[in-house]
Amino acid sequence: MEYVKLGNTGMDVSRLCLGCMGFGDAKRWVHEWVLDEENSRPIIKKALELGINFFDTANVYSLGTSEEYLGRALKDYANRDEIVIATKVHGQMHVGPNGGGLSRKHIMSQIDQSLNRLGTDYVDLYIIHRWDYNTPIEETMEAMHEIVKAGKARYIGASAMYAWQFQKALHVAEKHGWTKFVSMQNHYNLIYREEEREMLPLCKEEKIAVTPYSPLASGRLTRDWSETTHRSETDIVQKSKYDATADADRVVVERVAALAEKYGVPRVHIALAWLLNKEPVTSPIIGAQKISHLENAVGALSIKLTPEEMAFLEEPYVPHPIVGHK
Repeated sequence: MEYVKLGNTGMDVSRLCLGCMGFGDAKRWVHEWVLDEENSRPIIKKALELGINFFDTANVYSLGTSEEYLGRALKDYANRDEIVIATKVHGQMHVGPNGGGLSRKHIMSQIDQSLNRLGTDYVDLYIIHRWDYNTPIEETMEAMHEIVKAGKARYIGASAMYAWQFQKALHVAEKHGWTKFVSMQNHYNLIYREEEREMLPLCKEEKIAVTPYSPLASGRLTRDWSETTHRSETDIVQKSKYDATADADRVVVERVAALAEKYGVPRVHIALAWLLNKEPVTSPIIGAQKISHLENAVGALSIKLTPEEMAFLEEPYVPHPIVGHK
């Protein structure tokens, strides 16, 4: 495993991050394909054995059960001082007033609940999951700053927003002397590259770590176009992200397959190797439903694509509608 600094911080993170959206109680989430605790624990353990020390979850994933499963597994298998835990806030956690968003009230309530579920005194990275149009960004940034100063989070990050929103948040924090975001978790992969227009240049300029979610396009970059899985057939979020551009994306997927055949490796190696070669990507967030998913992802670290191969993969791309921002 390779380790890098998380953006402009001194914290070491593995070159790959295990995303834990796929772990939780299916009865409490929109995804029926998530793994229960018994089946998620071996994957978390294997990730640690492979050298992954960076784990990403969110309060809204299966309404807290993802955090619970991850917290219990890490307590049993890991040294807390070596691992990096990220969780998020924004999603609707209960029906009624103050159930979601980025108000001071909701943030202060949810950090304590997340820490309780994770079984830890602090998270290493606390992330706003989406932009909140109904709360002043000053209120949000001050609350996040106070969480850091209280020792409940070591750093703060953001996810899935427009570059102007992210820049505004950075400016507000700098203006008031508050803690600034150190990471951006955005939607980025070979068949969705809209972040290259504004967000990635901004992050590079500001030394912000980029930790892309959906690096394999929910698996579409890893299999034949006609092949389906339980997830691909039931995941309504995946369908909303990629079905509209399927014809254009197919050409890119076929080029991934061609390069994988050339190297004699699984397609995941090529798709992740491309992403790891893009600045300022720090640590893509990979999901895993099987041990083999982890092993294949780690294998991508050994692939070094040439500039010509990078261009070969990128050439068929066409502009896509924005997906992920709200």
